[in-house]
Amino acid sequence: MNFEFSEDQKLLKEQANGFLRDNCPPSLVRRVLESGEDHDPELWRKIAEMGWTATVIPEEYGGLGLSYLELAVIAEELGRAVAPVPFSSSVYLATEALLLAGSEDQKEAWLPRLAAGEVIGTLATSEGQGRPMAKNLQTEFKDGRITGTKIPVPDAGIADVCIVLAKSKGGASLYLVDMNQGKVKVNEVPTLDPTRGHGKVRFSGAKAERLGRAGQGMRLLNSILDRAAVLFAWEQVGGSDASLEQAREYALGRYAFGRPIASYQAIKHKLANMYVKNTLARSNCYFGAWALNTDASELPLAAATARVSAIQAYYFASKENIQTHGGMGYTWEFDCQFYYRRAKLLSVTIGSEAMWQDRLIAAVEQSNAA
Repeated sequence: MNFEFSEDQKLLKEQANGFLRDNCPPSLVRRVLESGEDHDPELWRKIAEMGWTATVIPEEYGGLGLSYLELAVIAEELGRAVAPVPFSSSVYLATEALLLAGSEDQKEAWLPRLAAGEVIGTLATSEGQGRPMAKNLQTEFKDGRITGTKIPVPDAGIADVCIVLAKSKGGASLYLVDMNQGKVKVNEVPTLDPTRGHGKVRFSGAKAERLGRAGQGMRLLNSILDRAAVLFAWEQVGGSDASLEQAREYALGRYAFGRPIASYQAIKHKLANMYVKNTLARSNCYFGAWALNTDASELPLAAATARVSAIQAYYFASKENIQTHGGMGYTWEFDCQFYYRRAKLLSVTIGSEAMWQDRLIAAVEQSNAA
């Protein structure tokens, strides 16, 4: 089976790459990192104007109605640029939740604004250490309001709408909360990558409305995570490829004992190992993109496989990139840190590698049983 992108999708990839080279150079990432800002509003505005936030949203809700293959292409290039924008939170998580489970009124109210980038969305499930589980939830929905604390929540400080996992009489469910109300308080949570903000969100009787059927919160959450995992994996592959390219370029230009360090076997092995891991992750991402785009029954297996291999590839490539640069790779002045920071952050954004390994094992067992 051929999972390769079409010529039109490859053209989109080239256009996205060129746009981000012009509008998201390393100097912009560094400026956001040094300024203490959690994203770049101007870059976010330009990305929305390009229509990327509207990629898979149906046309009747103000979207472009394209496929998830186009969104995967965009995700890869955003990862390559280490773009400091809330794209993943708003597009992979909040938008997907509404597309999967939103009522017609909810879709009409929020999807056009998410498509236009006028509002930013996010997903709040974790309440600290450990995986979110229905039996352990403390956040509660009662009489139309939510009370509880979620931490960490990606892009919480700039989000306008949040999809929240909470318990109720009917069981664990997902709820839609407008973040711009007085009953919601957000405190910043420091992370290794300050260009992607996270926060601690306290809901003190905030107005909320259920998303999807009562008691189906965990089932819906698993579906959202599977779909998001594929897109996060493409973003991670973009970052891992950029790490390899940066390491290769430096190795070719850096001389030691009169020769480029790229000519030494130890450096060749580093670059080769990075390439092998990146290629494995990319092949799994192709499978994931196909499963997501066709809504195949293999999606849980494909998503977990792509997620695990992409986590491993990005961390390895970003680490070896620093090593290839030697002592200078550890300094603030070099850009290697951007990829290492993002690799570590993305590795836990929708659950750790261990969690996704468990999901992979479960998916394999289910596939074998069938």
